[in-house]
Amino acid sequence: MSEPTLPIKPKELAEIDFDIDAYLKHLTERPGVYQMLDAKGKIIYVGKAKNLKKRVSSYFKKQHEDLKTLAMVEQVVRIETTVTDSEPEALILENTLIKRHKPRYNILFRDDKSYPYVFVSAKKIPAIGYHRGAKRKVGRYFGPFPNAAAVHQTLDSLQKIFGVRQCAESVFNNRSRPCLQYQIKRCSGPCVAGLVSEKQYAEDVANTISFLEGKSFEVIEQLGKKMEKASEALAFEEAGQYRDKISALRTVQSQHLISQPGRQDIDVIAITEEANQTCISLMMYRGGNLWGSQHSFPKVSMATSFGEILSAFISHHYLDLPLPAIILVAERPDDADEIEGWMKEHRGKKLVIKEPSTAKLKALVSLAETNAASSLKQQMTQKATQMDRVHALQAALGMPNLPLSMECFDISHTQGQHTVASCVVFQEGVPNTQAYRKFNIEGITGGDDYAAMAQVLTRRYQTKANKTPPTYPDLVVIDGGKGQLNQAVEVFKALGIEQVPLVSVAKGEGRKAGLEILYMPTNMQGIDLEEDDIALHLINHIRDESHRFAITSHRSRRQKAQTHSKLEDIEGIGAKTRQKLLMHFGGLAEVKGAAVSELQKVSGISKVMALRIYDFFHGGV
Repeated sequence: MSEPTLPIKPKELAEIDFDIDAYLKHLTERPGVYQMLDAKGKIIYVGKAKNLKKRVSSYFKKQHEDLKTLAMVEQVVRIETTVTDSEPEALILENTLIKRHKPRYNILFRDDKSYPYVFVSAKKIPAIGYHRGAKRKVGRYFGPFPNAAAVHQTLDSLQKIFGVRQCAESVFNNRSRPCLQYQIKRCSGPCVAGLVSEKQYAEDVANTISFLEGKSFEVIEQLGKKMEKASEALAFEEAGQYRDKISALRTVQSQHLISQPGRQDIDVIAITEEANQTCISLMMYRGGNLWGSQHSFPKVSMATSFGEILSAFISHHYLDLPLPAIILVAERPDDADEIEGWMKEHRGKKLVIKEPSTAKLKALVSLAETNAASSLKQQMTQKATQMDRVHALQAALGMPNLPLSMECFDISHTQGQHTVASCVVFQEGVPNTQAYRKFNIEGITGGDDYAAMAQVLTRRYQTKANKTPPTYPDLVVIDGGKGQLNQAVEVFKALGIEQVPLVSVAKGEGRKAGLEILYMPTNMQGIDLEEDDIALHLINHIRDESHRFAITSHRSRRQKAQTHSKLEDIEGIGAKTRQKLLMHFGGLAEVKGAAVSELQKVSGISKVMALRIYDFFHGGV
């Protein structure tokens, strides 16, 4: 049977009298972004174009053989366009809209956090440390690294070799004696005079920076010369220290150095596909060193070419991240020239997307392809294992449908103060951390966990119930026993969502893992699973993750409350005025005890303001 070809008049278009020919006739030829919507008003595809009229027309005027385009165009009932001043602006807007709406026919990537860096401060006695986020601190940033583990591994190696401090400035400035890091020979102790000379410490910092710049061979050569010089001077202990540093550096090299020609920053990207699943492997080389790799598993529609996936990945990944000099790929995508132009105009730096031309470069691509294939197999195996646990849980709870989407709730507080509720989300047995939510609980009696649970469930599912259509998980897990489960049942009755399955997890005897009892509204006798039951493993996983997230969120709120000054709650008292008050009186307790006349003595404090401060602390009106 032959496949249908375009031009196609979608059924939906005909039903709502959407005249595609008239629409295209008046469409602008300027650059911009177009959004295709289906009969439900949902955005199903977002694209960019140098010429909106030509690009949108191509969907309806040309013949297409791939099933993805055919299926997509058949669903289009409306097209919306946004004109931009330039192609780079269209690229940025396209990425923003794809991240926001996640259209089903676009290639969807996980929205990673910003990449981590190694940071070397510009202080008189520099420190080295981990950094993620905006680069506001003065100093040098080395990276990006593909993940936090790669940064911590690098920091750990540098700490052992060069002993550059990694403590915070507040800690360093208040040290009177060396800390444990000095005792275990992971820091040279610049915080205490006499432990290390300024010259030696500056040399260690310089060697650290050279190593991060990829000049490890030069560092080894310099250390070798100093080792020989120390040996000739019969300073064997000093020579031994240089020998140990050289040995440690060579060990690090053997772990990270790959045969990459030159010292240019190169990213190598490889794509593999199996059983309708795709893996993109990114290997990052900086100064000849492999700094690490990361693997993405994008949601890709059928019949999407590797070229399309590669173009989408490069556009998405490098829009706001530092650009390497070269992106090495097995085959250049069709729009590689456009991407290079966009990046140069938007980022102000030349980017070259190239195919390997030498044996060494081909080896790098081959290594990336091997990593992609290996990671995809591992992902598929892990996913199959997770789905086994989901099926086992369905059987254990006697559920008619698979609990592909699960949400779990837990409460955390300290003696009833700063109560926080957590909601963690699992999709197909795997945590979906981007969907996690925390709730600050207010207006209840401190320590009343039942009231806290009722509040968080009401807030969470009242919002979902108001959506059209309502969106509920396949299973809601409550950390607690029958009492917490009854609270959940009452909330769900009040919201009219009794169809959503509920299960609570009660700790077993001695609170030992594996002895938990599961309760459901339809089974209050309890379900006692074997310790090695994979269904119980899944329940414990989501329960433990909810507990961890609740504690983390609670600690954050408690810390914020501890650093919050009561002066911030007084209307009309700004940061500068608070600082003047604290400096004048020496602390908050002294401000509280000050009379109105004493408060007025502070520069900028009027009688009205002094009365307001006094009344705030003494219950005045």
